[in-house]
Amino acid sequence: MRRTSAQCIAGALVVALAATACGAGGDAQTARTGGHITVVLGEPRHGLVGQETAETEGAEVLHALFTGLVTYDTKTSEPKLAIAESVDTTDSKTWTIRIKDGFTFHNGEKVDAQSFVRAWNWGANQENTAEAMGFFSKIEGSQELAPGKGRTPTAKELRGLKVIDDRTFTVTLRAPFSQFRTMLGYDAFYPLPKAFEADPKGFGQAPIGNGPFRMDGAWEHHKQIKVKKYDKYPAEGRAKLDSVTFKIYDDLDAAYRDLRKNAVQITDKLPVSALDGVSEEFGDRYIYKPEASVGYIGLPLEANPEAFGKVEIRRALSMAIDREAVCKKVFRGTRKPADDFISPIVPGYRRGALGEAGTYNPIKAKALFEQAGGIPGNKLELGYNDDGGHKEWIEAVAAQLRANLGLDVSAKPYQSAGALIDDVKSQEFKGAFRMGWAMDYPAAENYLRPVFSKEAVANGSNFGRYASEEFESVLAAADRATDPAESLTLYQQADDIVIRDLPYIPVFTYMSAVAYSKTVKNVGVDAQGRMDLAHVELN
Repeated sequence: MRRTSAQCIAGALVVALAATACGAGGDAQTARTGGHITVVLGEPRHGLVGQETAETEGAEVLHALFTGLVTYDTKTSEPKLAIAESVDTTDSKTWTIRIKDGFTFHNGEKVDAQSFVRAWNWGANQENTAEAMGFFSKIEGSQELAPGKGRTPTAKELRGLKVIDDRTFTVTLRAPFSQFRTMLGYDAFYPLPKAFEADPKGFGQAPIGNGPFRMDGAWEHHKQIKVKKYDKYPAEGRAKLDSVTFKIYDDLDAAYRDLRKNAVQITDKLPVSALDGVSEEFGDRYIYKPEASVGYIGLPLEANPEAFGKVEIRRALSMAIDREAVCKKVFRGTRKPADDFISPIVPGYRRGALGEAGTYNPIKAKALFEQAGGIPGNKLELGYNDDGGHKEWIEAVAAQLRANLGLDVSAKPYQSAGALIDDVKSQEFKGAFRMGWAMDYPAAENYLRPVFSKEAVANGSNFGRYASEEFESVLAAADRATDPAESLTLYQQADDIVIRDLPYIPVFTYMSAVAYSKTVKNVGVDAQGRMDLAHVELN
């Protein structure tokens, strides 16, 4: 994926929800059942449909409205069954999925095998231009539904999906993929009711889900999204609250002020002005944990090989960046220096994996830079989106590169992440650029294929158009491996190739900061940084 990867981390110098954070506030008194709370949200970019939502704001709402086949353990990030009763395979290519009985959509329609097949067929068809279309490319028949630009689909359904009975369907992949079970917790794989087919666009404004909350009226754009408890949800996982309002803010200082006066009860988006005092003010109602996002400097390898074609130049740039100073001085400790392309909370991460390339060494960096011939004209532009609070850290990196390499570095602001990405993808902009990645699902593979593979050039975040046959070969071997340990070792080998080649320069990993009022307890988030609103209770 994810075009979102660059956009989902575009909050205004905010600290997103922790991928593994889980906290509990309040005291030991008995929680009040029912009640209403308000939480902070940014405006979602698309209609509220899983196959169309590839960014964090929409995903936050969808997590309340839908239940997927699997979810993720808040401590280990391992996948665990949700609506699925079983997800089985013997070869990592053909998977049999059986769903639990008792789940219904909010209009009373039973959630069955066809609910998933319907949703995935729609998402895979390129005529629907779904944001998450690429996630279905591993299923047999996907090339017929998404033959590419300028071509018309030659099928209406994925050949690899077959309904066996009401509660069972099989998925045949084009090639073995060991991480398919883990992948199934992502939004793209949510089910859809029959009502979706009549009006997909209208559905996105008032979706009918199968989760613990249902819509309470339609989405009021730039204002709020209201949901209420779905009383027919299975007892295990049924919401404790009666209702939740997602209040949409574009001013994080205003959101924080509202939190302090209990006009909102939970925020996962803290302004810079709050970072110095939030821990002392909120105490154990302030969650501060590592999360799954990584911030990079991207490099346009294909668009500007004269500047960035030599790996020695890329290594010199990386070694000239003082990550520790950026994290402490700019982010006030709410970021940690990156030392791998894989997030620290995901199985497969290795502390210090970047090695010398990730270690600040300005003297060696300059010597390597000069030995490699430098950058033509000795000038470098750093592009960033001005709507995401990235100015401070980009300017800090620019100053470091000027001081340590003698480069004439200028920071170029773009109005939005989308505008920056458009210019990078069209190769209109040939400088280095701010990039970020938030995982779709907790697997090492998700930090590699969607960002650095060939397929990620068209359907992902390989904006520099990095290409390596060696990387592709090792990645494919990892996919085919049926033994989890062997598969993980191979993904780490693929990670090593990216570390060697440095198509992007990892700078920091995100830390999460979540603050909540005294009126709520049992506040937690999952491995994808989504609030577990079904378990929140009032004090």
